[in-house]
Amino acid sequence: MPHTADVLIEAWGRSLEEAFEYAALGVTEVMTDLKAVRPLEEVEITAEGFDLESLLYDWVEKLIVLFDSHQLLISKAEVESIEVDPEGRYKLKARVWGERYDPERHESRALVKAMTYHMMDIRKDGELYKIRFVVDI
Repeated sequence: MPHTADVLIEAWGRSLEEAFEYAALGVTEVMTDLKAVRPLEEVEITAEGFDLESLLYDWVEKLIVLFDSHQLLISKAEVESIEVDPEGRYKLKARVWGERYDPERHESRALVKAMTYHMMDIRKDGELYKIRFVVDI
């Protein structure tokens, strides 16, 4: 019988964009040692949501799909913008860098299967933006 588990990821940054960048790196750290992943390939990503939580959900799901479809582990993320359009929808534009999973180079920790809304929290705390979310492994 398949066993599923959850992993809590926490990220923070001096801006909302930086916190989203570290959230992406947290996903990689669940799967392998981030320090072993080189920034060899660049991919542009856009994400959308009706609020910050759904934006974060879409962002992390797109990173999971990159690994599922191309075996791409992320080593660097640069969120260029998080904006709200005239209809009130949140839009994120980013670039990520990484390399394809190589079992000879990358320790296999856990496969991130899905993003969840469980325990999700995005807040500004003093000078920092703090993000907390759970992924299924």
